[in-house]
Amino acid sequence: MDNYNMDVIKEIKKLNPVLWKNKNKESFKDIVNSLPMSYEDIVDASNRLERFAPLIERLFPETKNGIIESPLAETNSLKHNLESRYTTEIKGKLYLKCDSHLKIAGSIKARGGIYEVLKHAEDIALEKDILSVNDDYSILANKEFKELFSNYKIAVGSTGNLGLSIGIISSALGFKVDVHMSSDAKEWKKEILRSKGANVIEYEDDYSKAVEEGRKQCEGNDYAYFIDDENSKDLFLGYSVAALRLKKQLEEKSISVDENHQLYVYLPCGVGGAPGGIAFGLKHIFDDNVHCYFVEPTHAPCMLLGLVTEKYSDLKINNYGIDNITEADGLAVGSPSKLVSEMASNFLDGIYTIEDDELFKLLRLVKDVENIKIEPSAASSVLGPTLVNANNNDTHICWLTGGIFVPDSEYQEMYNKGLEN
Repeated sequence: MDNYNMDVIKEIKKLNPVLWKNKNKESFKDIVNSLPMSYEDIVDASNRLERFAPLIERLFPETKNGIIESPLAETNSLKHNLESRYTTEIKGKLYLKCDSHLKIAGSIKARGGIYEVLKHAEDIALEKDILSVNDDYSILANKEFKELFSNYKIAVGSTGNLGLSIGIISSALGFKVDVHMSSDAKEWKKEILRSKGANVIEYEDDYSKAVEEGRKQCEGNDYAYFIDDENSKDLFLGYSVAALRLKKQLEEKSISVDENHQLYVYLPCGVGGAPGGIAFGLKHIFDDNVHCYFVEPTHAPCMLLGLVTEKYSDLKINNYGIDNITEADGLAVGSPSKLVSEMASNFLDGIYTIEDDELFKLLRLVKDVENIKIEPSAASSVLGPTLVNANNNDTHICWLTGGIFVPDSEYQEMYNKGLEN
């Protein structure tokens, strides 16, 4: 390990915020053929979601067209406020990708989580020969399909938002669903799940224990399906479709991405599935003209330590004296995804960490300036544009990963924590 990474580890162990630039990053063209999934897989996932649009619209009319997508909003005001707050110049335009307002589940997890459940339902129906890919998929909401799916169970381990997305869509389709939730999961998220008919199983341990137990309880049961946030390719591909959607949004706004117009994207990271899938999709579309940065809390930097030490998923942050306690519940993870950490090591630009106090200040700033309600996890992305050296022709996108479902009383408490000391 070189001196640069050794110095980074020292700062991580002190719980200091760091910006780590990935020296192992390669040209995407040189590594694309070695990756375990392809652009064709992303397109296949996108096409599957299109097939499911009539069903989603029937079950969740608030989506209007059955497409679960969020707005891309330019924000000059927030950009100027960030420049003032951090005494820096942000070159280029700043946009917010508002997955905080995604329909059905209110977070980025509505992408991968809902996709994998839908794919599992499709697999069952196709295997039973009661569905064709040419059918109107809205029939999957009919009584006979719900009765079929009621024979099956879906399970997941979650800190909160993934559990919400999977619990809501699974229950809507008729599946039994177990959501194994870690100690840091918020009570209001458990209450929403129970109201939808999900079985919530609580643990006093962290995320890894919830995943371990959920996986174990599904082993050997042909009628139980475990959604593995640490290793699932389907979950990953569901997230990756966001890149195709973002490309269209950029085109609609006449935003170029090329050698002279670079794109910088800042993605909150827990175990890594969501940011990894999105970054994977963006690299396939924009190649080396997109720069992806993950962001983690200083008390839960599992992806960062996994990449810096090159231990990847074998890394446990508690072995470094780090407690994994953070108000950013969606990011409270002690070990990174094997699938994502090993892939991202070659195409990720970097990772930065942020303190909880700063999360609340940024959460408050986004509300005051843009009137957008976000969770602390989502607020982590907003710091990104202040940390990189961009040019005036470039574009920054802060990915707001959750927020709209937060109860007003809970949100007010978090907002109040953002008061300057």
